[in-house]
Amino acid sequence: MKLNYKLSKRDSSAPWLVLIHGLFGNADNLAVIKRHFESSFNVVSIDLPDHGESPWTNTFSVHDAAESVFNLLQSLEIKTSAILGHSLGGKVAMRLALNHGDIVSHLIVADIAPVAYAHSHQTIFVGLKSVPLDAIKSRKDAEKEMAAHVKEPGVRQFLLKSLYQDENGAWKWRFNVDGLIASYSHIIDWEQTNQSFDGVTLFIKGSESDYITSAHRDEITRYFPKAKAHIIEGTGHWLHAEKPAAFNAIVERTLKKTL
Repeated sequence: MKLNYKLSKRDSSAPWLVLIHGLFGNADNLAVIKRHFESSFNVVSIDLPDHGESPWTNTFSVHDAAESVFNLLQSLEIKTSAILGHSLGGKVAMRLALNHGDIVSHLIVADIAPVAYAHSHQTIFVGLKSVPLDAIKSRKDAEKEMAAHVKEPGVRQFLLKSLYQDENGAWKWRFNVDGLIASYSHIIDWEQTNQSFDGVTLFIKGSESDYITSAHRDEITRYFPKAKAHIIEGTGHWLHAEKPAAFNAIVERTLKKTL
């Protein structure tokens, strides 16, 4: 599968940084990180399968998404790069590092752990399915329908970024709603493996988020024995958007590290 991506290339001698968004997102979601680093890195922002302008699949899996990212980096002739992923993108980044550690110089994982999670997106799926795409006239119409199920205005606005009109004026979601619902058990799961990644690794946690807890410490060190952790106070799951300066600063310090 050929993934859609956006390239911000400084010059051939600059190091590479790959950004991978989370569930329901697209390559633009981590733009605040891209803008900070594009003066010193060549930055690749990726649309995961079933998201943005990348192809849709029959079954989304973290393993297959990681292989698609690997194939993209191979096609771009990127021999080594730092990989940063948020949420689902963090899972994909971790899997990429475990499967192809020789091409990963630094691994940065934002607010996710290498574990299986409980179902937590049911209201979002119901909200998305409640939008009558053939009847709405605007994003505001779509938001009104979603509001009965998705209570947080910020979450609704995030989802609505992926609502668009095609060349015939028909409203569509850029992400594959039905495919992601069908694949959700794979998305929240984590495939056990004996592999490990020994490179520079940072897990960044939002202090108000429960996606990474002390109970995950053993699993993290099992797969990533050199992993360090940093908590950004006063942030939730969207820590890079809530406190971008603090987030970018800790990422910048990590990217300067070598083992």
